[in-house]
Amino acid sequence: MSTRQATATTRRTDPSTQATPGELGRRRTWRIVIQNRTIFLLWGASLVAALITVKNERMREIFYNLTYLLATIIVLSFLWTLVSIRWVELERQTRARRSQVGKLAEEKFFFRNHSWFPKLWLEIRDHSDLPNHRASRVLNAVGPGRWRGWTVRTTCRARGLFRLGPLTTSTSDPFGLFHITRYLEQTSPIVIYPATVDLKAFSPPIGRLPGGDAVRRRTHYVTTNVAGVRDYAPGDSFSRIHWPSTARKDRLIVKEFELDPTADIWIFVDMHRDVQAGQPDEEEETTIELPALFQRQRRKLLLAPTTEEYGVTAAASLAQHFIRRNRAVGLVAYGQRREVLPADRGERQLTKILETLAVLRAEGSAPLAHILTTEADRLSRGTTLVIVTPATDNTWVLVTRDLSRRGLRSIAVLVDPASFGMGFTIDRPLTLLRASATPTYVVRCDEPLEASLSIPV
Repeated sequence: MSTRQATATTRRTDPSTQATPGELGRRRTWRIVIQNRTIFLLWGASLVAALITVKNERMREIFYNLTYLLATIIVLSFLWTLVSIRWVELERQTRARRSQVGKLAEEKFFFRNHSWFPKLWLEIRDHSDLPNHRASRVLNAVGPGRWRGWTVRTTCRARGLFRLGPLTTSTSDPFGLFHITRYLEQTSPIVIYPATVDLKAFSPPIGRLPGGDAVRRRTHYVTTNVAGVRDYAPGDSFSRIHWPSTARKDRLIVKEFELDPTADIWIFVDMHRDVQAGQPDEEEETTIELPALFQRQRRKLLLAPTTEEYGVTAAASLAQHFIRRNRAVGLVAYGQRREVLPADRGERQLTKILETLAVLRAEGSAPLAHILTTEADRLSRGTTLVIVTPATDNTWVLVTRDLSRRGLRSIAVLVDPASFGMGFTIDRPLTLLRASATPTYVVRCDEPLEASLSIPV
């Protein structure tokens, strides 16, 4: 018996998460369950009857024949069950380790029968914790040397870090005497980013995002600030070549750029557990409109009716909005722990922000006013703060007034807790924000985010 025939494997497309055959063999476990004990009682009773029946030879022969018959059925049923679950191979291919709420997570499964016997019935059960990921199957009549394959596409409805796997394969005999389960404990992670919507109309008023002093820091991005020239290096874009210097030096000369003086954007997401509202309900989920990219797959995006989910989705959408406009964006959030991402540009920064928001939970104990006071000390003059919060107190608004005297501008995104079933309203902070002429947007339950973040109050 070869090693490949004796081992059922679970394969991954990501080499970093694929276990070796030896490791998988150590982690593999079996479980054999006797489902019908009546036949064992009958076998024991017939054996005892055959032994105690001495005078009647015919009856003793009948009991012995019945004992042999029951013993044969028991042995053949056990061997049938054992053969049915051995010499098989199970391969699992995950298309991508990352997805997004509203998009699809796709997996492919391949089952191969390497034995000389057909597999009449096999149940493959997936124990992933990804919501609504239905990858379990019941396979029947898989002939010798044949294979079966199926594809599972799951619409992601919740953000977070989830586990794909483990798998169990189980089978039974035609009489239902034995049930054998084989565990394949290999797992791999998948990250579901929060949803994002296009905010075409979200643009702070002119003069609210002033430029700062020139930043004397070289960058690989092409900006409007040329810092100097240098010799061409492999990998430099031809658009960076400075042709007058090239003609003068008789060799390729490229321009070096430095960061433009445009103010950075810092997104503050309030994850204080005491100010959150709403209860997640899988059966009654609210919806927001998807951008055109998602509408080809699903017209409506299911979003849990909580201020936490709406706030995280708004923060992700704002980060995407500014990064696509080549702005440097940073993130501050106090959830399970302190999360601070320095301001930067590009898709890589957007990926970092989405990964952080994917696992962020409203478990923080620090109020928003304390966070603003603590983190604003390290921000330079001219920075803009985008504050996403459901807090209904005035303290954090007073802090933003003090920050404005230091040259830090603020934009408020209020997630109205009253629309999520909470008895408190945002009237007090909204009044102070209007008095201080702070651009303010209000997000309410059951309202599309794209519309809520397009028109300031």
